[in-house]
Amino acid sequence: MKRFNKSSSVLILPVTFSLVLALSIFIAGCGFTLPKNQGEYSAALPPATEGRLAVAINEMKSEHPDLTGVIPLSKGAEAFAARMLLADAATSSIDTQYYIWRADLTGYLLLDRLKQAADRGVQVRLLLDDHGTSGLDPEIAALQAHPNVEVRLWNPFNLRKFKLLSFTFDFFRLNRRMHNKSFTVDGHASVLGGRNIGDEYFSTGITPLFVDLDVLVAGEVVPLISQDFDRYWNSPSAYPAGQIVTKPAKGTPITDKIAGYNQSQQMADYRKILQETEMVTRLTAGDLELEWTKVKLVSDSPAKGQGALPKEDLLGGHIAEAVGTIEQQFDGVSAYFVPGKEGVKAFTRLEKRGVEVRMLTNSLEATDVLPVHAGYAKRRKKMLEGGVELFELRRQVDGGDEVSKKLGPFGSSGASLHAKTFAVDGKRIFVGSFNFDPRSARLNTEMGLLIDSERLAGGLHTAFDTGLAGTAWQVKKEDGKLVWVNPSNDAASPLTKEPGSGFWSNLSLKVIGWLPVEWLL
Repeated sequence: MKRFNKSSSVLILPVTFSLVLALSIFIAGCGFTLPKNQGEYSAALPPATEGRLAVAINEMKSEHPDLTGVIPLSKGAEAFAARMLLADAATSSIDTQYYIWRADLTGYLLLDRLKQAADRGVQVRLLLDDHGTSGLDPEIAALQAHPNVEVRLWNPFNLRKFKLLSFTFDFFRLNRRMHNKSFTVDGHASVLGGRNIGDEYFSTGITPLFVDLDVLVAGEVVPLISQDFDRYWNSPSAYPAGQIVTKPAKGTPITDKIAGYNQSQQMADYRKILQETEMVTRLTAGDLELEWTKVKLVSDSPAKGQGALPKEDLLGGHIAEAVGTIEQQFDGVSAYFVPGKEGVKAFTRLEKRGVEVRMLTNSLEATDVLPVHAGYAKRRKKMLEGGVELFELRRQVDGGDEVSKKLGPFGSSGASLHAKTFAVDGKRIFVGSFNFDPRSARLNTEMGLLIDSERLAGGLHTAFDTGLAGTAWQVKKEDGKLVWVNPSNDAASPLTKEPGSGFWSNLSLKVIGWLPVEWLL
């Protein structure tokens, strides 16, 4: 009898604890529900008719009817300057949406530029994924209080402090994020691509830098980007910030934060960048050499933020339809590459049809998300057996600025890869927010541009052809084992141990690879 009572108590304690925990989470969820979305419908303003930007672009459009002007932004500094200077040129509207907006120097500077534009009478709409707004509630409140600014938060967190605790009682909603990135000014020009807003995306600060790619576009596709922004802005997932960030701002938080950087070298560097960058000045003068071509916008439905969509409605299908039949060559760059079984089969089918497939992603030593690398690593051998060529960005490379020049669309060296792009048959290139992973495919909303450009597509192919200028390892399979070789240096001996690996990282990769979490990566 005593044995029975003892074992019963052993069983009852954990069961009781689990029930109490579940009940606590349920009560917390009931106590921190979101308010009813009170956002009113609004649409993008018509393209501006006045201002240097409008006059210059309208003249260029008249010379290139039904086409879009494109210029790549491969360097972080110029990508930052383009956004800042476009904001300065705005006369009527700025519509911008981002997954991450950091509470750091570049984040504060761009918020300040939005405020300055609003002070001039420009109508500003800022749509932020709430997962990426940590530490910015005072600044959001200050902007929201401006009569010419509206801020909305995508799938906002119930808790403002300890935000991540909201996942415990609202996981399935909060697990769906808006990964889109666009910055549209006056309905005439837009910057779109892989970069979020933060120091690491713009080649500055103490955090690890990201190699990324944006494009500046003007012309035919820009009104479509504005229409797509409206779809997201008016989605049930986009809440007016005033309903979520209820604590009013004290003083001038944006100005105060910038003041803390005024004497820093980082601020001095950015002042110099803004003074020396001529891209927007030349754009507004009408003499910037854009490539005028056909460009197609592909974007997820914002309904993806509320639940699963039919496969045919997902961005991956839209991209495949827009690309059409791939005949000879597919070169892809994906910061987070988790192909899964379906991806391995798709790439292998291309190889069997005679299409050369090459993919570049982060190496273990360069990745900023270990679980994602685990999801990729478990599929490496199968992809290699299927004929796919795999390249992994090195954390540190030799050659400095000279390597940076050879990288073409990849930008600077010695950093973690964040770009999301691919080129097809030397004719078309995709630039956007979409990674080849389950999260981009099924959970997050994504967007991008498919650009008809032999120059840009050829540049990406050439980068692979030339061994990625020594910036990446090529992974090969020899005698059943993986080796890492430098494709630009045949004399170098291959590595038999994965770069950046150690006991704990190897153990973590193996354990994560066993877990049923691939759908989350």
